[in-house]
Amino acid sequence: MSTARGYFVSFEGGDGVGKSTHARLLGDWLGEVTGREVVLTREPGGTELGSVLRQAVLHGEDLDPRTEALLYAADRAHHVATVVRPALARGAVVVTDRYLDSSVAYQAGGRELGEGEVEDLSLWATGGLLPDATVLLDLDPVEAAGRLVGAPDRLERAGDAFHRRTREAFLRRAAETPQRWVVVDSAAPREDVQAQIRVDVAARLGLTPEVRA
Repeated sequence: MSTARGYFVSFEGGDGVGKSTHARLLGDWLGEVTGREVVLTREPGGTELGSVLRQAVLHGEDLDPRTEALLYAADRAHHVATVVRPALARGAVVVTDRYLDSSVAYQAGGRELGEGEVEDLSLWATGGLLPDATVLLDLDPVEAAGRLVGAPDRLERAGDAFHRRTREAFLRRAAETPQRWVVVDSAAPREDVQAQIRVDVAARLGLTPEVRA
């Protein structure tokens, strides 16, 4: 086991903003510049149990907001206990597509539950674990929706007002704790977006590599 704790990076934003693509690209780059193991994961669905919960919350029957919030918290608790914390303990870089800020933005901002209650639920579920850096890929929800392919899931078809509230919640959280957040305009070309992510995440993690797109 490594004596150095790993790095934990999360990607946030609405559906269609490019989180999966940029998480993979950043993970590849961080592996190169740090020489560490990289664990790419996601919420929900980063574990076998998470895959079952993902199917339930995104493609199953309609859920009331509190049930939805509890299912996401259950997935997050198991994900952190079985994937994230063990990886960090052995010195790996963990890059996750969504983490607790999504719950606050979607269940508190979008579903209009109490923001403090949703955040406290996730902090309890994770034992208070927060990322070292959180990348918010920001994009107008209408433009983001135009990037989606395939049949929409429960959240994707929640309506324009829902997605506007969610975006506003993400931006508000980023403004409140700028030392953790990296906000990037996802409307820019992919190479420019990734270059900015690398520069700003390196700064949050205290890395000083030669940064190349």
